[in-house]
This record gives sequence, C-alpha cells and structure tokens, in this order.
Amino acid sequence: MALLEIEGIAAHYGQFQALRDISLSVDAGETLAIVGANGAGKSTLMQVVSGLLPISAGEILLRGENVCGVPAQQMTGRGVAMAPEGRRLFRSLTVEDNLMIGGYCRRKGPWNLARVYELFPELKKRRGNRGLDLSGGEQQMVAIGRALMANPDLLLLDEISLGLAPIVVNQIYRSLPAIAAEGMAILIVEQDVNRGLSVAGRFCCLLEGRVSLAGQSGDIDRRKLMDAYFGVAT
Repeated sequence: MALLEIEGIAAHYGQFQALRDISLSVDAGETLAIVGANGAGKSTLMQVVSGLLPISAGEILLRGENVCGVPAQQMTGRGVAMAPEGRRLFRSLTVEDNLMIGGYCRRKGPWNLARVYELFPELKKRRGNRGLDLSGGEQQMVAIGRALMANPDLLLLDEISLGLAPIVVNQIYRSLPAIAAEGMAILIVEQDVNRGLSVAGRFCCLLEGRVSLAGQSGDIDRRKLMDAYFGVAT
C-alpha cells in the first residue's frame, strides 16, 4: 500500500478549474518530484494534499484512509507537514519560536530542535533573531525545519529554491538526502527540472492542471520531458 494515493482529483478556485483528473502515488520513504512551468497546478496540488484546498472530484488516500475533507490542522497530526511557497514565517517571532510552533502537534520521531540545528547549523547561530531579520535562504531553512519538527511521514516542499541564490539552493538541496534517510517520504514541487530530478527517484510533470508525463528520474527522455513541460505537441 502506498503512503499517499491520489485518484482522479479535480480542484477549483471559484469557476476556474486548476486541477484535472490528477492521479499519482508516493510510497513510504520515497521522494517524488512534481515539475512544471509557472501556473501548471503544482502548488495547487500541494494545497490539496495538505488539506488547505478542497477537491471537487476524486479521492485522496493516506495509508489507505480517505482524507478528503480533513482540514489542514488535522493533517499535521496524521503525518503530513508542508514548507509552503513563500515560507510564511511569523516574522516578528524568533527562529526558535518559529521552529517550536512546528512542533506544537509533534508526533513521535527523530526530529527535534537539536536535529534541526544539526541539519542547518546557521539556524542555531541565529536562533534568537526574528524572522524578518533573516536572509531568504535562512527563512527557507526555518520553513523546512518547522515542518520537520512535526515529525511527518510525508513532507511537502513547495518551490524551496524560488528566489534564492544558487549557492543557497545547493546548500538546501544537500540537506534533503539526510531528511529522506530517516524514512520520510518527500513530495517536492519545482519549476527547476534539474533540481527536482536530482533528489527524486520518480517525477510527475504537470501542464495546465493535468499530468503530461510521469516516470523514473534515472531513465528520463529529456526531449519528451521538455515537450511535456512546455506543451509541445508530438
């Protein structure tokens, strides 16, 4: 049984249909990359999985249990946590306060403040600084650490490289194997195809709210992927 199974889901923002007949699965301990251009539906998919946006059709199963309609605040207790696009820190609170908020619904597991500081040593040095005093890269580390503090089975990472310098992105991506090594499944959204594929065993490309291509990262046909990414007819 897959940890997460999504079957034929659709989602809307008012009259606009953002997702159309999406089906995918994520196994325990697996990293799956969701790639696609801006507006493809990637972040919408993350909101659906985290319980922030209701679906209008289909089914979402977590460990075989239907979680459609379960609110976001309860999904954390069920083992799903997200580092959202834009980080969304409490900017007036310190680094450590932001991390502790992530542990409010903490489940049993290996992640605590000490482990997060070990993963991101920069945060330990800045533990007393407010969120608004941090660089973009430091804010992203806090957002990931905050999600880890909940000890999820499924970690959702939404556009974690967006707006960051390449050297900072490299640093953050180097941390992901250590997270996956704990047996945590990761669903990562990326516009940068190469970044996403570098850490994921499988990928799923979205185009205009649909799955345009899916497969194994190791034996990918780059031409087919680019056609699927940009919507080039074949």
